[in-house]
Amino acid sequence: MLSTLSQCEFSMGKTLLVYDMNLREMENYEKIYKEIECSIAGAHEKIAECKKQILQAKRIRKNRQEYDALAKVIQHHPDRHETLKELEALGKELEHLSHIKESVEDKLELRRKQFHVLLSTIHELQQTLENDEKLSEVEDAQEASMETDPKP
Repeated sequence: MLSTLSQCEFSMGKTLLVYDMNLREMENYEKIYKEIECSIAGAHEKIAECKKQILQAKRIRKNRQEYDALAKVIQHHPDRHETLKELEALGKELEHLSHIKESVEDKLELRRKQFHVLLSTIHELQQTLENDEKLSEVEDAQEASMETDPKP
């Protein structure tokens, strides 16, 4: 009986030890569970932060690509100093051509006036010649009529 009782006590002690061990294991598992939850939450935060960094990196990359594209376009155009020189040269050339145009227009106007005077003179000369011709015909006709008419 003592041996049975001893076995029961041993069994009971063993069960209590297993129970205590199970409680400690449960606490240990809860502690590990909380640590894992904290790690998961930290991982989610890191993931969110990394996503933000990725978006920012994408935006920076896009901006750089746009910048490079604009830089290539700008490289095809001359710089401001050269453009200003070209504009100045074109302005001087335009001014020079404007003076030439005015000169040519003045000369053309002079030639028009001279041509008009010439045409007027030619017209007057034609009128004079026609008048002289008519006068000459009248005189010839008078001479002819005087020759055919004897004087009394």
